Amino acid sequence: MTQITFVRHGQTDWNLERRIQGLTDIPLNDTGRQQAERAGRELAQTAWDGIVSSHLSRALETASIIAACVGLPEPTVVAGLEERAHGAMEGMTFDERQASFPGDTVVPGLETRDAVIQRVLSALAGLEHAEPGRILAVSHGGVIGSVVRHATDGEQPTAGQVIANGSYHDFDWTDGELSLIRLRAIEADRDLPPATLPQR
Repeated sequence: MTQITFVRHGQTDWNLERRIQGLTDIPLNDTGRQQAERAGRELAQTAWDGIVSSHLSRALETASIIAACVGLPEPTVVAGLEERAHGAMEGMTFDERQASFPGDTVVPGLETRDAVIQRVLSALAGLEHAEPGRILAVSHGGVIGSVVRHATDGEQPTAGQVIANGSYHDFDWTDGELSLIRLRAIEADRDLPPATLPQR
């Protein structure tokens, strides 16, 4: 059995502006670094066997901060943990996205949620053999939301639940099956102004 705790990276300026990031490599801001330290202090109450991360700098810096807090070496970058590709709408606010791609308009370069799940599950299968035990995986809101939906057959996260920057969520990975242990979603991210933009 491997326990995977997914951590969402800390805040970036694009999070603050509520812009869709996707694979665009936007760094943490100072609030994001504080969120990573806060998560690291809380996670240090548990013993961890390893920490892995998406290659995107906002996740990798979050993982480095957390690793120092919990007493682990620098994180290992694992392919498959990067954010969902949002193609032509990366950099847009929600209103700009709606104006450019209304309704069911196809967004060029948008990765399907099924594709996200398949690559994340492949990454977890590799971790099961390489780093069994209790693992921290620093990733992204779109990835974590997709994984939660997969593990709960779409029952969570419910409408209005937010996977906040710096939050962490526990899963069990056994024999190729992922199950949710604990989701720490909240009704509003206290470090962001109110808005209606979905998780990304």
